Amino acid sequence: MANRKRRSRKKRGSSGVAGALLGLLLAALAASGAAAWLILSPYGPHAETFVELAPGSSSVHIARQLEEAGVIRSRFAFDVLRVWKRGRLEAGEYRFDHPAPAIEVYERIARGDVVTQTLTVPEGENMFEIAARVQEAGFGTRQQFLDAAKNEAGLVSDLDPGAKSLEGYLFPDTYKFSHDTSPAQIAAAMVHNFHVVAAELGLRTNVHEVVTIASLVERETAVGVERPLVASVFENRLAKHMPLMSDPSVIYGLELQDRWRGEIHESDLTYNTPYNTYLHAGLPPGPVANPGIKSLRAAMHPAKTDYLYFVAAGADAQGHSLFARTLDEHKRNVDEYRQALRKAGER
Repeated sequence: MANRKRRSRKKRGSSGVAGALLGLLLAALAASGAAAWLILSPYGPHAETFVELAPGSSSVHIARQLEEAGVIRSRFAFDVLRVWKRGRLEAGEYRFDHPAPAIEVYERIARGDVVTQTLTVPEGENMFEIAARVQEAGFGTRQQFLDAAKNEAGLVSDLDPGAKSLEGYLFPDTYKFSHDTSPAQIAAAMVHNFHVVAAELGLRTNVHEVVTIASLVERETAVGVERPLVASVFENRLAKHMPLMSDPSVIYGLELQDRWRGEIHESDLTYNTPYNTYLHAGLPPGPVANPGIKSLRAAMHPAKTDYLYFVAAGADAQGHSLFARTLDEHKRNVDEYRQALRKAGER
């Protein structure tokens, strides 16, 4: 009897431990299931929701922001997920517009999938045209960008110590910015891009002259193979102390004084501004637009020619510039393109 009782007590003790282990196992499974549900099951807004994660925010603060915005179910589960993944969360603005698992939300923030807006700046636009694009894209007002372009000339002091504005150094490209990027920050990003391109080209000396000539080349022709030829005309005229007689420069001087009427008139060619290259020999005071890499390269390495004149590509019906060595040859070219324009208009 005593032995049977001892065996009975032993059995009860074993079943108690087994029961406890089973309970722990079931609890662990339940916890795992709950964690999996919190992390893997979709949750979040059906309408567009934006969350701005400030630089330097802790993971705990980020998780709280996401929970309060209704993007995730549990801040605690999200933080456990971050510890498990050992990733770094990127600051910025994020857009959520459909329910998604917490792990998907985490991965988006870890790779920095922030909301951006595209700003495309074509080659050859001046700061007035870029300012209009900035305003149209919703990044601020036209005047705010112009103020930045005029007041932040120090951004290019290493390249052009005498620069009066950022004109010429707002590198044309396609940019992506968050919606709250300021016009001044946009201008700084464009200048940074110019510095990168200048280093790539080896542009370190005579930067003011090179960029000014490149801006004229950019406005005079969009035909790539003609750019070194146009640059050679300007170089040759400068060497002979001849006025450059560049309409884009005249137009820019009018724009600076808010006198530009949309098309050039004979009276504009005699209106005295520092940028009137019909009245003043030499280069204009500075760039008249923002050149791309091809025009910068052409200004750095102009073709070797004896051309002194050209009819700009934009004026020719076939889209090609006509180059001449003498004034008589140039006059014939002018007559030729006028005839081509008349024929094109009759079609």
